[in-house]
Amino acid sequence: MSTKKVHNAHIRALLPSLHASLLEIVTVLNRPERDDELLALAGLTLERALFPLLVFVERKGPIGVVDLAGRIGRDYTTVSRQVARLEELGLVERRAGSADKRVREAIITPKGKSATDALDAAREIMALGLFHEWSREDLDELVRLMEKLAEGMAKEPARSNLSAN
Repeated sequence: MSTKKVHNAHIRALLPSLHASLLEIVTVLNRPERDDELLALAGLTLERALFPLLVFVERKGPIGVVDLAGRIGRDYTTVSRQVARLEELGLVERRAGSADKRVREAIITPKGKSATDALDAAREIMALGLFHEWSREDLDELVRLMEKLAEGMAKEPARSNLSAN
C-alpha cells in the first residue's frame, strides 16, 4: 500500500475542519466591530478601510498601488484613492519607484509609523487576552505551524502535487 495515498486520504479527511477553522478566523478578523475595538484601543480615529493599507505600507513598503491592491484584494483605483487619503493625513508619502520611476510607491512617514506602532500595541493587548491560558508549547506550535501554512500558501502550488491519487 502506498503511503502517499494514505497521507492523501488523511489530508482529505481533515480538509473540511481546516477550511471551517480558516473561514471562522477570516470571519472574525473581518468584523467591523473588531476593527473598531482595535482602533479605539490604539487611540486612533482612522477610517476602518484605511488602516489595513497603512499597515501593509509600513510592513511591505515602499509598495506600488497595484501591488498593494493585489495583496489586499481591492480594486487598484479604490486603493489609489485610499492611499491618497493616507497621504493627506500625513501617514504615508508617495514617490517615484526605485526600480521604475513611472510607478508611484507609497512609503510610511514617521507619523504613520507611530500609528502602526499604536496598532501593534493594541493587537498585543488583544492577543495577551486571547492566549493567556495557552501553554508556551501550544503557542510555540501554533506560531510554527501558522508560519509553515503561510509560507506554503504563498508559494505557487506544484501541479504535480495536485493530482488526485
